[in-house]
Amino acid sequence: MIGDIVETKQCQLKDPVDLFHSGQVVKICAPMVRYSKLAFRTLVRKYSCDLCYTPMIVAADFVRSAKARDSEFTTNKVGDHPLIVQFAAKEAQVLCDAARIVCPFADGIDLNCGCPQRWAMAEGYGACLINKPELVQDMVRHVRNQIDNPRFSVSIKIRIHEDLKRTVDLCQKAEATGVSWITVHGRSVEERHQPVHYDAIKIIKQSMSIPIVANGDIKTLKDAENVHHLTGADGIMVARGLLANPAMFAGYEETPLKCIQDWVDIALEHGTPFTCFHHHLMYMMEHLTSKQEKKVFNVLSSTSAVLDYLNNYYGV
Repeated sequence: MIGDIVETKQCQLKDPVDLFHSGQVVKICAPMVRYSKLAFRTLVRKYSCDLCYTPMIVAADFVRSAKARDSEFTTNKVGDHPLIVQFAAKEAQVLCDAARIVCPFADGIDLNCGCPQRWAMAEGYGACLINKPELVQDMVRHVRNQIDNPRFSVSIKIRIHEDLKRTVDLCQKAEATGVSWITVHGRSVEERHQPVHYDAIKIIKQSMSIPIVANGDIKTLKDAENVHHLTGADGIMVARGLLANPAMFAGYEETPLKCIQDWVDIALEHGTPFTCFHHHLMYMMEHLTSKQEKKVFNVLSSTSAVLDYLNNYYGV
């Protein structure tokens, strides 16, 4: 299976559930606030990423406000597939309504049951849902019953409990309700930078018959291979590792200059706001630039200044 991660080119299957039955480890770009938007998804898809998520969107705002829909969700008909829209929700019908809006433009939705941020949990979103398995079941069931397209996936992304039996119970209840796959971030709600419990992901995988995706501290393709072997997971989801190196899944150990050029072209074509354009480059060039170069590059304040810098120093 190691070779499957390295050698497989981006799968041509567009149905996300089919990806998990392709015999290859599914390579996934995580939902990242501000970062996993259309332009960045376009970039990582050029470098062997099989499946992309949108940033987390609050379903209630999305349903209520056309302005929220326009600003939070952008896609295109050509290459932005397969695509999963991740929602924060706590009411079944609201999640359904949001799913119905994106259904013509995306391949599935994901319910965020893992965000540990205080604001999310205070609102009843994110990781607090791992303690409400019946509510999770109700939300999944509603979407399954009200979305006519049988190929539209419904997944959840979770963190683990201190008592892993509770996590296995949650996953089995979700599976019984028709969830397509489950992504497991191998830390508890309280854990931030502690080591990821890959052993817990392995136990969950062995307890389920639907696909399981492993997430947490995967920064290189070698990490992805190791986590696959440690857990048996059907997919590997990466966040910060792809920010630092969007070409990671294609086997590059650091961001190649071609990838930086691709980002410039894609970002300018999509009209990416300068701050986002610049921040992505700061992540990508982290290992390419010296401290002194970072001091210069990181304070550049216009697109033209960034383009001049890249041209002068890297010929990009």
